[in-house]
Amino acid sequence: MRSVIYSMAVSLDGYIVGPDGGFGWAAPDEEVFRFSIEEIQGVGVHLMGRRLYETMLYWETGDQVSSFDDSEREWAALWNPLPKVVFSTTLTEVRGNARLASGGLAEEIERLRAEPGEGSIAIGGATLAGQAADLDLIDEYRVRVYPVLVGGGTPFYPQHKRQADLELVETRTFARVVYLHYRMARQARLRTTVASASRPGPEPPGREQGIRGVRPHTP
Repeated sequence: MRSVIYSMAVSLDGYIVGPDGGFGWAAPDEEVFRFSIEEIQGVGVHLMGRRLYETMLYWETGDQVSSFDDSEREWAALWNPLPKVVFSTTLTEVRGNARLASGGLAEEIERLRAEPGEGSIAIGGATLAGQAADLDLIDEYRVRVYPVLVGGGTPFYPQHKRQADLELVETRTFARVVYLHYRMARQARLRTTVASASRPGPEPPGREQGIRGVRPHTP
């Protein structure tokens, strides 16, 4: 089943956008940008709200593309053809390889999980991610923490209805940024349950060796 991931840059005090609406502090250096290119290669479809969709149109603007450096052109070559689903109550049309959501968030994710295809289902923007978290639809959280305190704005994680236990999967340290990759703890419990169920139990007393020999092999 395709995983739903929420990956964003965040300030040390937990915001993706500052109180003035700016996020210039999150501009990646070459090393972090290269890491973002690697990450987007594992995405099969991207879900987003109107504000993030309009922000990311920067990468599809022709007069901008001509001034891109090699890394930026590589990112644009991956981002622009990536299928996108936009959730908006005000937009009537979108451009590029994007479509407006035809159903609710849970319905769209269920449909995308069921479709054949590779790559994760990425979700961007705190509002949409918060809705997905409230519905227990996010499987992984990937956070790039920047060394700045912005003092307010849009929080990375606005969900507040319940506790969410996480399992640390990976950490990476760049020159200025720390990357944290978490998986929902329910995923770890599921893997443990499946492994336990597939593990052969003790043989009944008196069972013949020859009979044991025909038992199906369990990896």
